[in-house]
Amino acid sequence: MGRKPNDSESTRWASLALLAMGLISCTVAYMFASMALRPTSSEIGASEMVGGDERESGECCRGIENLELWGAAVKWGSEFKFNSSEECCGACKAMCTGNDGPCLCDSWVFCGNRVACGSQFGECWLKKQKDTLAPERQEPQGKGNKVSWTSGLIFGKGEGIVGLETEYGTIHIKLLPDCAPHSVAYILELLGLRHCAGCQFYRAEDRGQIWDSEGNHIKDGFMEGQGKASFGPPFALVQGTLEAQGTTFRKIPTEVCPFIRRGSVAWVGAGPEFFISLANHKEWKKTYTVFGSVLPEDMGIAEKIAQLPTKPDVWNNINVSVLERPIPLWVRRMNNTPLADR
Repeated sequence: MGRKPNDSESTRWASLALLAMGLISCTVAYMFASMALRPTSSEIGASEMVGGDERESGECCRGIENLELWGAAVKWGSEFKFNSSEECCGACKAMCTGNDGPCLCDSWVFCGNRVACGSQFGECWLKKQKDTLAPERQEPQGKGNKVSWTSGLIFGKGEGIVGLETEYGTIHIKLLPDCAPHSVAYILELLGLRHCAGCQFYRAEDRGQIWDSEGNHIKDGFMEGQGKASFGPPFALVQGTLEAQGTTFRKIPTEVCPFIRRGSVAWVGAGPEFFISLANHKEWKKTYTVFGSVLPEDMGIAEKIAQLPTKPDVWNNINVSVLERPIPLWVRRMNNTPLADR
């Protein structure tokens, strides 16, 4: 993985190479992945590591500091207190029935600064939003005042699904606010803009003979001229940008970085460049912030884009495949659905 080179920022892109060509061992793959996805060591610090599915271990319970979400209370914080924001988040999740919702609570607000919160320290307010894709927020009163609350969203079954609309179909993505709250907040900002001019896919590489249809690495898959199993190229992904023209993009902080799996939607570095993985990439280690996952029934659209005509290019000595014609995309709001796998 890597960023698309930019002539005006050649120095910056020099440290952002794609995953190494012709990797023959996981050790070598990791070395290249570190160079490819991390702009600089100062931009990406230590991250919470969650293996397997982004949420299967139950370790994702993150929020955004200095944010107070509004909404109808289902649990009053004055009578409901905890020692940490994670416990407050967990209490909200506990109000979801079954695995992944539906949720009677879809947002939580916690006051964890003992000095700023005073008598409200430890209060955990559990709330229900009118619209989870456009949550209400309480602005600080008075100039220069900071909100002392930390807040987060919980998307239950059928909630938190957005679409990347292209001429080849709409790729539905389940957002992961409990794992990547800052990332999801940015996606919700894009929804509010009602446009995404400049957003597009510009790189496409299929699975080749290296990964099977379920994204598993084929041990005897190899590139011509190599005697051992290869990890690319091709790297089994489609890559693009979610930077809307006319807006100022703020770098996304590193959030939960699980193993990349087929369907993972993740940032390249701190964004706005992102990718959808067509394969399971354990050789990349836990390096990238994953903020969503493609619904299984829509992976065929991503695969179709990966099959479009490309031209070869070299990014920092790495062979890549760039689309002959970039594919514009729009971030769309989707209707809730009762399907269990959403």
